[in-house]
Formats: sequence, structure tokens, C-alpha cells
Amino acid sequence: MESSDAEPAGRTHSTTSEPVDLTSTNPQSLSRAVYARRSEYTRRRCIRIKIGTWNVAACPGTDKDLARWFVDGEGLDATQTETKKSSKNGNDQEKIDLYVLGLQEINELTAPSQYMTWIYAPDTTATDKWKAALKAGLPDEYQLIATEQLAGMLLLVYASSEVAPIVSNVSTTSVATGALGYLGNKGAVCARIVLGEATNLVFVNCHLASGVESSYVERRIWQVQQVLQYARFEPITVGGVTEDEKGQIGDEDFAFWFGDLNSRLDRLPGDDIRRLLMLHTQGQYDLSKKSLRREDSLEGEGVVVQRLSDSSDDAKDEDQATAAGKKPLEQESNKSADNGADDDSFDLPDPDEFPLDPSEDPASLQTTLTSLLPHDQLRRLMKDRKVFHEGWREGPITFLPSYKYDVGTVALFDSSEKQRPPSWCDRVLYRTRKDKEAFEKKIQEEEESRKRDEEMKAQGMENAGDDDQVLFSYDPDNDGDDHPSSSASPYDAYDENDDGEEQDEELGEQLRLDLYTSHQRITSSDHKPISTIFTLDYDAIVPDLKAKVHAEVARELDRAENEGRPVVTIVVDYQGSRPRSESDVADRSELAIDFGRVRFLEKMTSSLTLANTGSVPATFAFVERPTTEDPDMESNFSWLTTSFVRPEESDDGSEPVDLGKKVTLEPGETVNAHLEALIDDVRQARMLNEGKATLDEVLVLRVMDGRDHFIPVHGDWAPTCIGRSVEELIRVRNGGIREFCATLAKKNGKLSTIPYDLPAHHAAPKELFELTEATETLAERALADAQMLDDCEVPTAPGWPFEEATWAAADKNARTTEVINVIDALDRDERILSAFAPEVSSIQRLEAVCEAFLLFLAGLIDGIITTPLWNRIEQAALPSLTQSVATAVDSPTVEDDKTTILDILAAVPNHNICFVFLTTTLARIAAELAPLTKADLEAIKDSEGASRPVLAALGRKSLSFRRSTGPGIQAVVALNRRRAKEKKFAEVFGGLVCRGPPLGKVKDRKSLEEKQTALIGLFLRRRGE
Repeated sequence: MESSDAEPAGRTHSTTSEPVDLTSTNPQSLSRAVYARRSEYTRRRCIRIKIGTWNVAACPGTDKDLARWFVDGEGLDATQTETKKSSKNGNDQEKIDLYVLGLQEINELTAPSQYMTWIYAPDTTATDKWKAALKAGLPDEYQLIATEQLAGMLLLVYASSEVAPIVSNVSTTSVATGALGYLGNKGAVCARIVLGEATNLVFVNCHLASGVESSYVERRIWQVQQVLQYARFEPITVGGVTEDEKGQIGDEDFAFWFGDLNSRLDRLPGDDIRRLLMLHTQGQYDLSKKSLRREDSLEGEGVVVQRLSDSSDDAKDEDQATAAGKKPLEQESNKSADNGADDDSFDLPDPDEFPLDPSEDPASLQTTLTSLLPHDQLRRLMKDRKVFHEGWREGPITFLPSYKYDVGTVALFDSSEKQRPPSWCDRVLYRTRKDKEAFEKKIQEEEESRKRDEEMKAQGMENAGDDDQVLFSYDPDNDGDDHPSSSASPYDAYDENDDGEEQDEELGEQLRLDLYTSHQRITSSDHKPISTIFTLDYDAIVPDLKAKVHAEVARELDRAENEGRPVVTIVVDYQGSRPRSESDVADRSELAIDFGRVRFLEKMTSSLTLANTGSVPATFAFVERPTTEDPDMESNFSWLTTSFVRPEESDDGSEPVDLGKKVTLEPGETVNAHLEALIDDVRQARMLNEGKATLDEVLVLRVMDGRDHFIPVHGDWAPTCIGRSVEELIRVRNGGIREFCATLAKKNGKLSTIPYDLPAHHAAPKELFELTEATETLAERALADAQMLDDCEVPTAPGWPFEEATWAAADKNARTTEVINVIDALDRDERILSAFAPEVSSIQRLEAVCEAFLLFLAGLIDGIITTPLWNRIEQAALPSLTQSVATAVDSPTVEDDKTTILDILAAVPNHNICFVFLTTTLARIAAELAPLTKADLEAIKDSEGASRPVLAALGRKSLSFRRSTGPGIQAVVALNRRRAKEKKFAEVFGGLVCRGPPLGKVKDRKSLEEKQTALIGLFLRRRGE
């Protein structure tokens, strides 16, 4: 293999550079940019490739002949001996760098069952035999780099020690086109290799359908099309970057297609072909020429056909004279000089005695071959553009047909009963990228010319002549009749230099065909082996030069990225005395937000100022945290929200407008990002209390086409009584749950549930005592204020103060602040009433405490009546629970049912105490807010004789009646007010106090709610009322 690191002048490449966008920063763009400058780091290398094809016809002993003809070059005609040198001769100039062997019919496949067996159970015995045979004939330095077998077809590629290290991206494939269209008795095996990371080579070994008739010709055309369509190679990987799509035939720089193409001779009798060629091979075609006598035939020393490689005229004449039995002119002259040095003259040879060039001699074998080749099917199909027309070429054929011979003979064509006519079945075609591009350009030019002709014909000759740009008129239907029609004969005279020497001169700097011949003296098969030798100049990568170009391109990409990418600077604005940190694209390590202590329901905010400090518009957005459809809070724990707003407020002082999730800033513009931390769900509080979640997040500000900014966000969760169980709360010491949990966290290293093995310090949660006491106290104070203050009026709605819809405070944010203070007082074991500011009215205080009360009960994990206790209550089948609240309290079994419920709850004393304490408090609050005096009770008893329907008809509207309507009516109104309040209280607290089993159906859930409401209602009615 020859190489040169110097850059040759005027050097061209097989591929051209393409423009690359330097503003893109992905690895593929870097690789493409480096590839675009490949001319700077590739240098021209030279290798010799030997390709051989042989249909061994499953004949025994063919493997023993392989090394003789393919490696050693034996079996050639006498005139080809100078071109058969191999690496064994020690001549570096003739050394073969790549051996590519294609074999057909290496297996005996005579039945479709054998084809099917190959599909499901490939047999590599034959492959191993041929690999061993070729390996034994090659020098030890050669390495097998590719192998592919499909039934009887085999492709082997060996590389020398100099070439093997630069071979990469080896990929092999096969396409079956045989019986039924997919079996492997016909088809192709293919290999793709890359030389020096820059040059793509494809080798295709095929075996096409046999037969002379036109149907077989069409079959062969279809099979070639199938191979082209379905042969795929693995994507090429260079520099760590892999191509997106698989490779196919047509993507390569150089392609070689060889094998048994089964091309036949059309419209010639087989007997005439056989007889004509046999006369030549037996030396009987022209007995007047000594060089063609039988003793000099193929059965002897060989017949001069034609030398493919160029040589000087002197050498040619010398070889021709030698082959003709003549002495060279120089020897004759030397002899004459020796015999008579004093002679003034000497006899010149007769010009008629010089043998003619075989191509010019009408009696030569080459002339006969030339007359046969126009009938070759493959040549005709290529010329008619039916197959192998997209730039494919073949060297001059100067050898006898390769098929069909009697096995064991040198020049005896098929003498069997079938007497198959001789044909050039075994061929080698090749194509360069430039060949393919030239053909495509030619097709485009022809199409454009055809369109112009059609336009001129459509305009008419007289109109076309009026065009100033048309120099003469042309009628494609009539002009040119004087020329002979090409349709007179379907065959053109064969020009051995057509597609050969002329193309080689044009593309000689890249691919040269040095040898294309057959080995007639290899007799172990009915096909003769065909071998070719190519000299290939290809582009190979120089690693040091590529590394230098890679570094330069990386610097250019980095510079272009820095100049053209968006740049966003972030400033974190903290409220109060908290510090502020600044970050830009170069240093983001100090960028962080700490919300400090985060309490339940407390909304914490922070602000970021984002400025476009670059030279191009910047579009950015916060990356949203992925969520799932799982309703479990652990899978969708969200506590942080973001929004973008303009920094300046509007003139009317209104709130800044939310700009949406994505913002675009022009250079120099700024925008504020508001961050809000909020825990307002009992389930979130429960997870934080148990240590299953933390207030830690990393916000990602994604700048389109720029660098991402990572903003750590942290908050310290303040442990709370919300989201705890009764069993936990009774174990909290005096001083509050926050201090108690801090002590446990310091000991355990993190927040967690309060262990149940700790001693209990209270019979019921202290928070429950505080809430019930504060609620009752504030209810009394609200009633007192209503009597003393004109602007204080107690709401009369039945659900007040526990039903949210009845709360009088219009400012929800203010009430939320009061609720936070109430819960904070509970967590720190402080008196609730001290949590309010003096200006807060008693009604607002009561509503805030009631909201905190409801949150506390909703947050109890186990509830006051646990699920097991509720199941036992339902199993007791109490009649009162199957009725409405109004009728349940009047049931004759009400006292018995209450006793049964208390007995069940007594099994869990802590919960029993909570239940009794809670229901007693609710009953007292209901009595205070909807009082029944003794006079009212006596009036009701006195009216027991009256019709109950009449009393019942006096509902809510009776409250508008004047008090002077009578004591009985007033008592009924007061009673209805009490019953309505008790009912609403029972509805509000039923689901908060009781924990029932989860139910799926709406009807079942509604029935459960009614039972829970009825249970609470039983204990809100005071005895004697």
C-alpha cells in the first residue's frame, strides 16, 4: 500500500464539503463541521484490490484449486503471466492489499427443502472449508475482515497487515431472491467496509437466475432490483457520531458487483458458437498461421488473445514475435552483426512475417470474441438502461466465455446431452461515486432536452422560427431521416475500449482496472474462475491532522456559541434583611433561595429579577416538574409555584399581570419571577411531619438555545399538630409539638412520626382541649358582644360558626392569617386567645378558631372514631343510625343506642374521651347559640295535645312572625332553630369524627355519610329536650 502525507497539487476528493451551521452546539454539528473540512486531514493512499468470482458447482476438489488461481495467479494464458504476481513474489509494487472472493454453489442445493433448512438452521461447514483453503494460500499477515454466506453463496474479504488496522464499520448482509422470491438458492451476499474513516467500499457477490429465454432475463433484472432495494448496512460511526439511517448500495464511494450473473448470448445458435470457439482453442481456425496450430493451442502453451495492461511497442512486438516463433529484431540484428561485421547491409525481416495485433487480425480469437459480445445479454441490458445502467462499468472482455465446460478439461465446451452454448456468465462490474453522479447528470440533461423538444414541437415549426433565440428549426419526427436507423439491428458492434480505457483516463487518479481475465486451466468446475485487479487511490484520515482540525472547529463553535447565544442574568431579591445573591452564565453556584421556616397554610414568597444581558432575544421558562396520574400525594407532591410578571406596576396601582409560563426578552429588558411556597393540604402536612417529603427543590430555568440555570430552593418545615394521629398527640409533652418534634429530630437525624412506644402524657390530645375550650369561650363572648354592641350581630344561619358558607368575615386572607396564628399557638403550647390582635372581633376570632378546629379534626390520621370502631358500630345494627337526624333523636331506642356506642368506644379510652368531650362541647355551643328556655320547654309540653303536623308546619318562616303571636308559637320556633343547628353540626362533624371504609359507589358513600351524621346527632341532643 502506497501512501503520501504531502498534499498533492490540484487534488480532488470523492465527496464535497457542505456548509455547516456553526451556531449549533450539539455533537452532531461538531462532527459535521469537522467532516466538512476533511480535505485538510485526509491524504491520498494507494492500494491494490484483487476480486475473484467462481461458481464451483459444488464440485469436489475445487477448494484445492483456490489458492492456485486466486493467490498464485496460475491457470492464466501464457500472455498473462506478467500480471499474475502476488505478494509471495516479494514485489511490493504488485502486492495485493485486499483479497475479495465471491463463490457460488458451494453447497449441494437441489431441493426446496434444502433451501428451507438453510433459513432455519444455517450450516457453516462449507464456509469453514473455504476459509481454511484461502487462509492456507495467503501469507500469514492477511486477516479475515468480512464474511457472509447465504446458502450456496459465500463472500470472503481478507486484508493485509498494513490495511487491516484502517478498516472500520464492517457490515455484511444478504438478500435472498430464489424460489418463491425469498429462498437463498439465488440472491446476493454483500459487505461494506470503510477505509481510513473516509472511503466507503461495497462488495456484492450474486448468483442470478439461469436460463436463456426472455422470462429468465426479466427474472434476473428483478433479482438485481431486489438486491438494490433491500440490501442494508449498519449506520456508519465516525468520531463517536453515528449516522441516522442505515446504508444502502449507492451510498458508497466505490462499488464492485461480481458473481454468476448468468448472462447468455442472444440469437446465436449454440452449436455455431461452440464450433467456432473450438476451432480457435484447438488451433485449427487458420492453419496458415503457425501461432495458431494445434500444438500452440490452449491444450498446449496457450494462444495469444490480448494483453490488458499497456506496454511499449517494442515489448509488444517482442512478445508477439516470441509467441509467433520469431526471434526479436534485436536478436536478429545482433546475430547478423556477429556473422558479418564487415557487411555494409543486412537482410530486414519481411513485414508480412510480423503477426498482426489480435484486435486487427480478422482470423484472431479476439476478433471472434468481439463479434460475439454484441449478443451478450448483460451488455445489451446495460445499454438499454434496464439493469446496471446507473454508472456501472465493466472492463474489456478479452477471454473465452467462462461457461460451460466439461469438468476436468481445458477448452472443451459442454459435450453433454444439453450442449449448453458458451456464455460469459461470470462477470465483474464496478462503479465509482463519480460514475453514478455523471449518469444522474446525464439523465437530468436528457430530461431537460426532451422537455425543450416537446415545447418546440407544441409551438409549431413556424412559431419556433420566430423566436430570436432559435437559430434553426428542428422537427424531431422528420429531421435526421438520412441517417441510418439504429433500430435496423438490435446489436451494435462491440468496442473493447468502450466504457474501459476512456473512463480509466478520466478517473485514473482514483480507480484503475489492471487485470480482467479468466483462468482457463482451472478445470475442477464447469465454470472458469474470473479475477480482476484494481488499483485504488483513496482518501485516508491522518489522525494528527484530524485532531488539529477538530480542535480548531471546537474553538470556532465555542466562539460562535458565545457570540450568538442568549445570555440571562439572575438576581435573587430577598425580603427584609435576608441576603441577596447574583448569578450570570459563568457562575451559578451561589444562586439559591431559602424560604426559612414554612408553616402550614402560610404563603411564603420570593422574587427573582431576570435580565437579558446578551445581544440576541432570550426566551426562557421554568421546567415544570413531571406529574403522574397517581392520586397518591407522594407521587405528586407540589409545594412551589412560579410566575413571571413585569417589574413595573401599572399607573392605577393594580397588581402586576401574569405573563404566562414562557417569556421572551429583548436585549436589555428585565422581568420578575415570583416564587410561592405553600403547604395547604392536610396530606402534604402529614408527609412532611412523617419525613416522607422535604421542602427542597431545584428550579430549572431553561433558556432556549442558551444555558440552563439551576436554582436551589429550600424551606424548613415547622412541625404541626395537623396531620397527626390521636396516638401521637397524647404522647406530646407540655411545651408543644414543635419543640417535642425538634427534640426527636435532633436525636434521630430527621423528622418522623412520634413513636407509639413513648409514654402517653394526656388522656386526649391537648390541642383538642384547647380548641373546644376556645370555641366555647368565644361563642359566649360573641353573644355577649352582640347584646352590648350595636355593630355586632351574631349570624343566625344553622351551620354557623362551623360551616364555611356562613362565616361573616369577608377578607379570606385575613382569616387565613388568624388560622395560621391559632395553629401556631397550638403547636407551641400557647393559649389560643393570646394569638389574636386586640382589634380582631370576637366573631372573627370564633370563625378562625372553628376553621382551625375543622382542619385539626380532618388531619387526624385515625380519626376520633377509627375505622375498626366504626365497623363494630355498624355491626351493632342500631335503629337510630338508619333514620334521619330529626327522627333518630326521637326514636324510643335512642338512649339504648347511645349506650351501645359508648360501650364500643370504651374499648379505646383515648378515643372515647375525645368523642365525649367533643360532642359535649358541640351540644353546649348549639344550646348557647340556639337557646331553649324553661318557658319554651313548658309551652311545648302544654301544646302536646295540638296536632303535630301543625307544629311541624311552623318552620323557618315562623321566625319572621311577631313575638306577640303567642308563647306556644315562639317555643316551636326556638325548638326548630335548635334542631336545625344540631342537624347542621352533625352534618359538618359526621365525616370529620368518623373514619369509615373506602367505598366506590356514590350510593354507598351517601348512606355512610347519613349514618355518621345520625350518630353525631344522637349526642348533640340534651337529655330532657
